[in-house]
Amino acid sequence: MTFGGGNQIHNFAMKTRKTENTTADRNLAGDVQNELRALADPGQARHQMRFFKTGPGEYGEGDRFLGIRVPKQRIIARKYRLLPLDEVAVLVRSEYHEERLTGLLILTYRYPKAVVGEKKAIFEFYIAHIPWINNWDLVDVTAPNIVGAWLEDRPRDLLYGWAGSENLWERRIAILSTLHFIRKNDFWDTVRLAEILLTDTHDLIHKAVGWMLREAGKRNLDVLISFLEEHSHRMPRTMLRYAIERLPEPQRQAYLSRGK
Repeated sequence: MTFGGGNQIHNFAMKTRKTENTTADRNLAGDVQNELRALADPGQARHQMRFFKTGPGEYGEGDRFLGIRVPKQRIIARKYRLLPLDEVAVLVRSEYHEERLTGLLILTYRYPKAVVGEKKAIFEFYIAHIPWINNWDLVDVTAPNIVGAWLEDRPRDLLYGWAGSENLWERRIAILSTLHFIRKNDFWDTVRLAEILLTDTHDLIHKAVGWMLREAGKRNLDVLISFLEEHSHRMPRTMLRYAIERLPEPQRQAYLSRGK
């Protein structure tokens, strides 16, 4: 797991501070960290380290936890939603999972009400900090609401580049970002990216793709059925199970019998 940084990211974060509301300057990252660490629970931290697979060779190898439940992090993130981006960077680049998540949640709370220039800054900040968005929960709560939202009416080539990345989290960001499009009844990129990721070997991508296909099917069943008719015979088992979860049982069994 990489927690290193670079001058380019730091300089970008420093520049973005100039555009922030000056009343937020009093809310420093250290204040957020102090509030989070006051809630630390070592027992919960041990559970989270197992749940998020932090052992040797696992996808979250080396991550550290304070032991704080997400609802408490959301309360703190809302309180500090005007934190300047250079201060958010301190959180997102933290060695502690909860501090990274809280920093990312701050971005999701700020983005919807931001003007276009600030939305662009948040999006670029997010892209610059992908090395620290390195577990599935960090991706899932942010990618649709920042990447997907920014790309709603813009070219989406970036997603296809990520879909072909060796980085697990870039691939998950690519498919999870399409949840924003699905909510707008736009399914094209979900289907195209799902086709690209059919041969992915990681279970977390199988789950993510199946989930997005299921979400598309909730809004347009024909989209899901069309995909299944063409691809169910070669979909990884987990991906298929996630995708067909809401179908009637006879239909589910029929697709499972055709799957890998």
